Amino acid sequence: MNAAVDADRPRPQVAVVVIGYDDAAHVTDAVRSALAQGPAVREVVAVDDCSADGSAGLLDRLAASDPRLTVIRRRVNSGGCGTPRNTGLDAVTSPYVMFLDSDDVLPPGAVDALLGAATGAHAEVAGGLCVRRELPSGREVPWQARLYALHAAVPRPAQRPRLVHDTLCVNKLYRTDFLREHRIRFPEGRFPYEDVVFSARVLAAAPRIALVPDRVYVWHVRRSAERLSISLDRAGVDNWRARTEACRQAYEILLGAGQKELARAARAKFLDHELRMYLRELGLRDAAYRRAWWELTRAHLAEYDADDWARDPAAPGRLAGRVVLASPEPRDLPRLRELAARPARLCPPYARAADGAPVWSDDLPQVSLEPLLTRPVRALPLAVDAELRPRARGARLRLRLHELYGRVARAGPEAVEVEWRHRDDGDAGVRATTRFAASDGGWSAEADVDLPALAALGTGTWDLRLRVRFRDGVSREVTAHALAGAGLLRRSAVPSARHGVVLVQPYATHSGALALRVAPGVRGVLSVVHARVRRLLH
Repeated sequence: MNAAVDADRPRPQVAVVVIGYDDAAHVTDAVRSALAQGPAVREVVAVDDCSADGSAGLLDRLAASDPRLTVIRRRVNSGGCGTPRNTGLDAVTSPYVMFLDSDDVLPPGAVDALLGAATGAHAEVAGGLCVRRELPSGREVPWQARLYALHAAVPRPAQRPRLVHDTLCVNKLYRTDFLREHRIRFPEGRFPYEDVVFSARVLAAAPRIALVPDRVYVWHVRRSAERLSISLDRAGVDNWRARTEACRQAYEILLGAGQKELARAARAKFLDHELRMYLRELGLRDAAYRRAWWELTRAHLAEYDADDWARDPAAPGRLAGRVVLASPEPRDLPRLRELAARPARLCPPYARAADGAPVWSDDLPQVSLEPLLTRPVRALPLAVDAELRPRARGARLRLRLHELYGRVARAGPEAVEVEWRHRDDGDAGVRATTRFAASDGGWSAEADVDLPALAALGTGTWDLRLRVRFRDGVSREVTAHALAGAGLLRRSAVPSARHGVVLVQPYATHSGALALRVAPGVRGVLSVVHARVRRLLH
């Protein structure tokens, strides 16, 4: 009987390489999450990158209680993540290997899900869903959810170009001899975004890949940490220089391996992801940063060829990239920020060339917007302005939908669904539907916002989401550009029968969208004040 039970248990086949540097507060949680995966894990290799905070001692004590844990202490700090991962990979003896950062965790069942997918599909690589967990709120955002919506086996990466969008190495399991046979390693030393290059090397080797919808990695995002992770520390232009270099190398690796479609997809991903993300924050930087960023970006985009620009020319990232490439100096940053939003908003002014063709602006007529004339209405970068005016027991939301070279009028906007969505859990709060009325070359609508009712649903941040419905039944989900000035974004205290008072702070997000911070009751007001003072002191 016992022999039969043992036969049903998964054989130890997986190594988990955990890397850390001066992360005594979290590294043991990471290692324990790997050991807790069960009998499928043969070994955990913890590589301490010359920590000075006692991390290595904690790992040594943990190793004394579990023989599966091996601790490797580097004598000199490498300055990055690639070298310690390579050190761990060299020490692995198991058929399969995974990677884990010291401040993250593997959720229960992650190894079993990936190992089962890899062995069942005879795949060299298996990938699953990573979730970004914002701390301390606990809000979770899935990473590349579309890619991991269903179980799938991909014989060759070129059959699923979307794979280039998932540049993480930590939400995947690799066959060890596959990595060694193709000499796939991480860049050594201080090389930010080493995942991008490593992932390109994996795809260039054309492995069979299994995909699972299971949660296999929890990426902890600590924005208030004293030492931000590389992906969060974007304040210096060197971060952008490193990111563009990693993307450039990824493209060259894929192209050099004959993976032309994946190489094109990697360049498109840069426009849609990296460029839009940094453009949303560019207005927050000083003039010196903006000039250096603009110069670096133009140099990178100058390497793109006609085919790179011709594919989906109305895509927001491509439009933004063409504006940057066309202008020697930073310009139109507020408008580019709106275009880089998700979903994109193309705000006025709407210029035309001498022949009547739509263009970016009178100063940049070479940036044509003609592809917008044939883009489906459900994909147009519609611009909606929003202003929130206080009332006796709530607020009045005023919306204005702009025309877009005649496309909106032909589609016939009829109504807009208004929804306030809680940022932490994504739950919908107060909803309303109101009809549009034509006004001054656009369309306007108004809706009451019951702030006490919103406060009763939860303290925190509420994002405004709109769904514009057209005459033929087509709809488009959009966000709204927050109008400032005239006291429209002032903090206000609203009377509430339940809470006594509700503190409401309308504000514009990094992408310019309207959002609300809501704190009900005296305790809620004090918590907001305390948090603000803490941020100022920090």
